Amino acid sequence: MWSQRAVVDYGLAKRATVRSLRTGRTSFDDVCDAHPYLLRAARFHGEATDRLCPVCERQNVTNVTYVYGDELGRLVGRVKSTSDLAEMAHEYREFRVYVVEVCQGCAWNHLAVSFVLGNGDPPTDS
Repeated sequence: MWSQRAVVDYGLAKRATVRSLRTGRTSFDDVCDAHPYLLRAARFHGEATDRLCPVCERQNVTNVTYVYGDELGRLVGRVKSTSDLAEMAHEYREFRVYVVEVCQGCAWNHLAVSFVLGNGDPPTDS
């Protein structure tokens, strides 16, 4: 995306969590604990991926994208599609995006990436 910046990839944390689960240092219940609202958001608003769940390896994970920012008003904390983000990046100066991967089969969930979007222009006086 054209205005993407301040990207934080949580891939290392994900690998560490999966490794901890497989070596028995972490229990299944500790990592497969998605909140019912997150599972519902994944089911109705998430975007399917071709990545298998790293825990159950039976279903593909779904990405759920949340947006937060001072300028967003009623949109704060809402689930948005990737196509919505491009439009929002032109409309708002700055907002943070969080992408959570969710397995609807075993309830695995993990923050995958976060980044900032927006046009960066100073606010206009209306």
